[in-house]
Amino acid sequence: MKTKLAIAAVVMLAALLLFHFFVQSNSAQEARVHLVNSFDVEVHLPYAQAAPLFGPEGERAWAGADWNPQFIHPRPANDVEGAVFTLHHAHGKAVWVNTAFDLPGKHFQYVYFIADKLVTTVDVRFTPEDEENTRVHVTYARTALKADANKHVQDMAEGDKKAGPEWQAAIDKYVGRLKQNGKL
Repeated sequence: MKTKLAIAAVVMLAALLLFHFFVQSNSAQEARVHLVNSFDVEVHLPYAQAAPLFGPEGERAWAGADWNPQFIHPRPANDVEGAVFTLHHAHGKAVWVNTAFDLPGKHFQYVYFIADKLVTTVDVRFTPEDEENTRVHVTYARTALKADANKHVQDMAEGDKKAGPEWQAAIDKYVGRLKQNGKL
């Protein structure tokens, strides 16, 4: 009888431990942050000239020294669908994949991940406003891969909210230089 009680106690303890583990596991999954932010910029160029500025190579022209993609595919570097490149971020090395580079459809998309931290989707859509101006709508969707990455994702999402004016200023400065140097 004592053996049956001991076995029942062990089974109950195991069930309680499994239940505790299951609840903690589900709680950790539920606690992962997923945040989406969007902004618009106006590029004072026709679509055919504006769109290339949003490919990884094209972005080098205006994005500053921190934007330095290292291409894995293709080589030599080329802004195409399926391109794979790495980029160093504050919290690690990110692997980027260009999942859509649709010039006729006016749509680019990138997915990048930082191992054990987060996955980000960057969706870029273009709307030609007139013959000389193109509106660009950018959406960042960020997901923490672990609960301890939530703060990092939240901080990045806060930065996304400020990115529109920063991008606008950098692009305006670049386009201004092109016009000043007679390259447009």
